[in-house]
Amino acid sequence: MTGTSTAPTGAQLWTRTRGFLAALAVLLVGSIALAGLQSGTHHGHLDPRSADPYGSRALAELLTERGVTSQVVTTAREAADAAGPGTTLVVTAPDLLGDSQLRAVRAAIDLSGGRTVLVGPGGPTLPRLAPGARTGGTAHQDRLDPGCALPAARTAGRAGTGGDHRYTTDTTDTTGATACYPSDGNPTLLVLPTATPGGDTVLLGSDTILLNRSLAEEGNASLALQLLGSRPKLVWYLPSPADTAPAGDDPDDKSLLELVPAGWGWALLQLLVAATLAALWRARRLGPLVTEELPVAVRASEAAEGRARLYRKAGARDRAATVLRAATRERLAALVGVPAGRAHTPEVLVPAVSVRLRDGAHDVTTLLFGPTPADDAALVALADHLDALEREVRTS
Repeated sequence: MTGTSTAPTGAQLWTRTRGFLAALAVLLVGSIALAGLQSGTHHGHLDPRSADPYGSRALAELLTERGVTSQVVTTAREAADAAGPGTTLVVTAPDLLGDSQLRAVRAAIDLSGGRTVLVGPGGPTLPRLAPGARTGGTAHQDRLDPGCALPAARTAGRAGTGGDHRYTTDTTDTTGATACYPSDGNPTLLVLPTATPGGDTVLLGSDTILLNRSLAEEGNASLALQLLGSRPKLVWYLPSPADTAPAGDDPDDKSLLELVPAGWGWALLQLLVAATLAALWRARRLGPLVTEELPVAVRASEAAEGRARLYRKAGARDRAATVLRAATRERLAALVGVPAGRAHTPEVLVPAVSVRLRDGAHDVTTLLFGPTPADDAALVALADHLDALEREVRTS
């Protein structure tokens, strides 16, 4: 007899998988296209290599034309090593730094003798990087007038330094500080002298004047060029994910999962949702059972023999004896008029069967409800006695 193969054909496999392959192809093409569009033009916020609206490439190129060389570093140690008397260090995200990074930047401020520009430092960071300065709330106005004698501010005039932080000072710790661009009485630009002669720290409450999108507005370009171009070398400190931690935490004490950037968590969540939707799309639909013709007809005797061999291989004499006795009880119940629901009740079935037998011919209770046979020979004997009991009842 020639068997019928149940393996899917090539056409069936293509039909089942073409939707998934098409979606995968679209995803790959989109990823490659997006990477190509972003390559070379986008690095990140306040990145001097980035030409997107929130980058600072325009400012970096203007500074280069004026003879200022730029360098990008991604760790606090590199930033501290690059700082010096002829260097301006721009810390683009001070509030993301951990304890060890804050210590390194603070050491550069105290010892370098150069200028350090802190962009938007908040309450947790200021005590570490600029003692004596505190945040004074939010500046509700975006464009402000200088309101001070700082030459860079007077030359630039009105600029977009508002919108974010305002600062206040403790005069006992910030003697010689210059407060500019006030909003409601508190400055949004604060210049603090450092312990090393010639050095200073600039607290810039907003990053607006450094961004490509707003550099040409008001006096933003003039103010940014003077603040960042006062030294021949400019170092942009762009903290990398591995180099950042919330203020007050040490990255060395973090677990691997805690060091993973938050963006990766959202990406994994999106992948999980996509995988769930794909599984629901391709999963077998639940519905009523349907009968299918078997490719090969199996005789009942073969199925019984196969099951018996499994029982024997597993040594399941208890299960085999139970099946034999249950089947015999059901057939005997039909012969003696016992309802099917009472066929397995000794008090009902045994008396009904006993009246059909010769006195003492069989121990009906032991045969139908007795213990498990001790060995294979006893199991075979039980099967024979059950057959004999059923034959006698039929012929009585």
